[in-house]
Amino acid sequence: MPILRRIEADAELRLELMVTGMHLAPEFGHTVERIEADGFTIRDRIPTLLASDDPEAIAQSTGLGTIGFAQAFARARPEMLLLLGDRYEMLAAAVASLPFKIPLAHIHGGESTEGAMDEAIRHAITKFSHLHFAATETYARRIVQLGEEPWRVSVSGAPALDNLRTVKLLSREELQKEFNLEVVNPTLLVTFH
Repeated sequence: MPILRRIEADAELRLELMVTGMHLAPEFGHTVERIEADGFTIRDRIPTLLASDDPEAIAQSTGLGTIGFAQAFARARPEMLLLLGDRYEMLAAAVASLPFKIPLAHIHGGESTEGAMDEAIRHAITKFSHLHFAATETYARRIVQLGEEPWRVSVSGAPALDNLRTVKLLSREELQKEFNLEVVNPTLLVTFH
């Protein structure tokens, strides 16, 4: 969100969003509606998700994404494509951009996710990319170790953390109602990703 807002505010830049993946799926909250509610215009909706997350469906979704992004790029070629992360939808966009010679900027390259396919996808997107925005010095060094030119790599931090400055937090009551749970003191929340 902070990056999108800065692009929007810059008179020399034009923001065009291509929305794909879980944003378009009702079972994941159809968050494309939240994107629009935040005031963003969506240039293209690129459906990719199949009704399964087994290996065959993921591979087919990647193929559908590549086709969808290729069609979108043929209609209106972006001057640069900004990709975040390590999901297969982003890999589809990177693959589709290659024959169109669209420069790629990648956020969150160089990170490590052991035991998940995200690792290979992230590094593949790094190799497709021309500019790299790493969250930490460690990740920036890893991008250089992957053979990327150091001048193309910037340590920019994690953009989602900037969002913490502006996000409206739920009150205890709102949290309990939203997730149908009882919050008692002391409370410990543990997540594993």
